[in-house]
Amino acid sequence: MNITAIFEQLFTAYWWVIPILLTLSFLKSPFMKGVFGELNVNLMAKFLLDKDKYTLFKNVTLPTEDGTTQIDHVIVSRYGVFVIETKNMKGWIFGSEKQKTWTQKIYRHTSKFQNPLHQNYKHTQTLQAALNIEPNTIFSVVVFVGDSTFKTTMPDNVVYAGGYIRYIKDKTQPILTESEIKDICGQITTGRLKPSLKTHREHVKHVKTIVAEKQRPTEVKPVLEKPDNSCPKCGESMVLRTAKRGDNQGNQFWGCSGYPKCRTVMDFSQ
Repeated sequence: MNITAIFEQLFTAYWWVIPILLTLSFLKSPFMKGVFGELNVNLMAKFLLDKDKYTLFKNVTLPTEDGTTQIDHVIVSRYGVFVIETKNMKGWIFGSEKQKTWTQKIYRHTSKFQNPLHQNYKHTQTLQAALNIEPNTIFSVVVFVGDSTFKTTMPDNVVYAGGYIRYIKDKTQPILTESEIKDICGQITTGRLKPSLKTHREHVKHVKTIVAEKQRPTEVKPVLEKPDNSCPKCGESMVLRTAKRGDNQGNQFWGCSGYPKCRTVMDFSQ
């Protein structure tokens, strides 16, 4: 049996399957999910928001002290500046405003992801500082697109796709003048990094560096022991501690390592 000949026949007959599989794999990649999610938000803003009242900026990358931060969408209007973080996810979503991480559950598979409100907080703070505007003029909005379902009660500014349009339109009290709007749009245009593949790659590299640093094991500081370190009562070693409450809060002292069985303490000067 000539294996090579059989392989050549199969390849000749089904070569077209390979590009289809590669295309499907690419379309399902996290990068393309993000692209489709942002495109969804873009289209809704284009067709459902009045262009004379709302100005949309896409993929705004701003320099920060430690690198860059990338904002999916910024919408400027007389009713405020809306900073939008887009999440293209499916499955059940669990989370609350103050939780550090949220949970995504797809059948039996469970995974954690950063609280998008916390993620968008850095975006709003960076933009607020860059524009030098008041905190009450900037709003954080998190938009979930895709086949996802909230299984916990979410804040008003965490919404499904079209919900962000309603959230924005619910703001009907003008808080910015036409002059301020023009100035803000000008600052975003001139202050953002030029949208390009290079800018995106550098931002992704910066994010990966931050993630790697967070995952790095924390260095454990050695416990300082008293030179003549035997507890006079139980014989265990005496270690340096810091008072956390009471009149001596913040002061250091020698405490028995056998605590709570032994509560012997000695002045740090001894």
